[in-house]
Amino acid sequence: MPGNSFGRVFRITTWGESHGPAIGVVIDGCPAGLEISEEDIQYELDRRRPGQSRLTTQRKEPDKVEILSGVFEGKTLGTPISLLIKNLDVISKSYEDIRDTYRPGHADYTYDVKYGIRDYRGGGRSSARETAGRVAAAAIGKKILNMNGIKTIGYVCQIGDIVAEHIDFNEIENNPVRCPDPERAQEMINLIEEVRRDGDSIGGVVEVISIGVPPGLGDPVFNKIDADLAQALMSIGGVRGVEVGMGFGVSRRRGSEVNDVMYVDDSGRLRFKTNNAGGILGGITNGENLVVRIAIKPTSSIPKIQETVDRFGKPKELVVKGRHDPCLCPRAVPIAEAMVNLVLVDHLLMGKLAKI
Repeated sequence: MPGNSFGRVFRITTWGESHGPAIGVVIDGCPAGLEISEEDIQYELDRRRPGQSRLTTQRKEPDKVEILSGVFEGKTLGTPISLLIKNLDVISKSYEDIRDTYRPGHADYTYDVKYGIRDYRGGGRSSARETAGRVAAAAIGKKILNMNGIKTIGYVCQIGDIVAEHIDFNEIENNPVRCPDPERAQEMINLIEEVRRDGDSIGGVVEVISIGVPPGLGDPVFNKIDADLAQALMSIGGVRGVEVGMGFGVSRRRGSEVNDVMYVDDSGRLRFKTNNAGGILGGITNGENLVVRIAIKPTSSIPKIQETVDRFGKPKELVVKGRHDPCLCPRAVPIAEAMVNLVLVDHLLMGKLAKI
């Protein structure tokens, strides 16, 4: 079954290519009566769109969303919602030189070998441009979550070897790398500018925290909420690893160090003194903050000379032209938030726990 859809109750299908006339998404399963506007969706798209700063691709896309169906007089109808985002700043000629050449680290070869044809303009369907549809759909899901007391916050916690030491949510949108530590943010900016001058790119880590998640979300055994989160986050291009809570850190600890001690607070609610589990036990949320992290690889399209081959097997020296992010992490933040929110709203609706 083609993998262009995600979710079981709140189900989305994205469509379109990077340099096609438009991209978009169809959302099925959104409850009726939810107040939604293009402005609600636009806010999230503006956080993801290209050309935000000198640290990102200089492709200038307004990413203006149009609601084509499923909304009447400002409220959802319970029918499929179709969202359209036009591609207005495409320069396809930048890719003419690599129409038959495979970029190292990119999906060029794998798309070719699978389908026997590929849209080489900007990567076609494999481009991060596709994620605009996810962010647009998740903006609707986010509204449902917020109405139910759930808030998701993402940020860059690492670029290269530079790691944020202080977490201040108020600082995230105050710098172009979306780092909650202003001192480390400037170091990250300097590093990204350095690798860009070198014609290279750099990877990093994005953390996402969801606050107010109720206990009981998740379906064992194959639809554990952390399993669904892993699928959702790994579906983002460039993601090479997912951690929940302490993540790989548990491999170096003893059980007595990792187990989260339980207690009952003054309100009578069962709580945990620590949150090494990241808010999930046995694939089911435990009522603590949901904490996930993703490892993002360096951008594969770089202007450095690289050795490769073309589709005919001939060796080539490649210099990638076009407009590319030297670091994917800053723009990955709203995308990672979107995928976490899509999982949460899907599980909330499956459990019939959502209040609209």
